[in-house]
Amino acid sequence: MNEKIIEARTRTMTGKGAAKRLRREGRLPAVMYDNTGKAVLLDLNAKDFAKLYGTITESTLIDVKIDGSKDAIAFVKDAQYNIITDTVTHVDFYEVEAGKKIRTKIPVRLTGSPEGVRTGGILEAGTEELDVECLPKNLPPRVVVDVSDLQLNHSIHVKDVVVPEGVKVLTDPHLTIATLKYAKADIPAAQQEATAEAAPDAPAAE
Repeated sequence: MNEKIIEARTRTMTGKGAAKRLRREGRLPAVMYDNTGKAVLLDLNAKDFAKLYGTITESTLIDVKIDGSKDAIAFVKDAQYNIITDTVTHVDFYEVEAGKKIRTKIPVRLTGSPEGVRTGGILEAGTEELDVECLPKNLPPRVVVDVSDLQLNHSIHVKDVVVPEGVKVLTDPHLTIATLKYAKADIPAAQQEATAEAAPDAPAAE
């Protein structure tokens, strides 16, 4: 579990006017939801959250310390932006229970360089995230897939990916993670001829 920490405080004021006042004070309006839909209104230090947000993924669990006394483990469910300043203007957290499984997405990162790339092959990435189910303590920040041994004209699929113990992958096992293809000019002549022979004849011009 890749856990981060941020301080928060509860708030009672709502509405656009209250939100603008908070932002002028360098605070960021936020809401934390639990699995029943109950919401707690919060605000955070905007600069602290901006630093944190640049280091997390959808699956990163955050220790939100509320009013200096309560610790809530949550991940960012949604963040709203000001498209002009490219800054976060509002955050929704989703609180998780330590002993209850959650369903979320974790990013897939490719590492390594296949030999075939150095000889003209093209590495194509497939799905970039996996749907998983696990206990919060078992949730990885990402899945790293090594493509160093990937051969030309071969693929790595979801079913080939090794995840940590206690993590169940819900994504279609046949989806492609990465494929190493021939560059068009490097396709063997015999394969090109077979492809051409298999292609249907073009209809005669009228």
